[in-house]
Amino acid sequence: MPSLDFTCPACGKETFLRREPRYDGFKKTGERLFCAACGHELPPETELSKPARRMPSVFNDEDRPKTIEVFKADEKGRNCRYCDNYLINPFTQRCGLHQREVQATDSCNQFTPKKTDVTKKKTI
Repeated sequence: MPSLDFTCPACGKETFLRREPRYDGFKKTGERLFCAACGHELPPETELSKPARRMPSVFNDEDRPKTIEVFKADEKGRNCRYCDNYLINPFTQRCGLHQREVQATDSCNQFTPKKTDVTKKKTI
């Protein structure tokens, strides 16, 4: 079992549990719990309360880095994959306007946004 951190009721320090086995002859019957700092015997683990985690307040919101935007809003979708002339088949990707092979991340000055296809709408 992992060690449980807690505040000891006897010494008041934040410390860990020290576990020692309890035997009846040669048979293990349970565990005894002790404070690792002062050695005070504690009740079973189910009766112990875990302290709330305190996070160090070293930084605040002013210390966080500002968000950096690499692309302007109109540059995000100017790749070939968003162009109306972009053709895909299982073997290659082509530009229908220039009749040459392209990659999805390529771009050109004659970019035309893809039109939405009305025929692909599902009808129930």
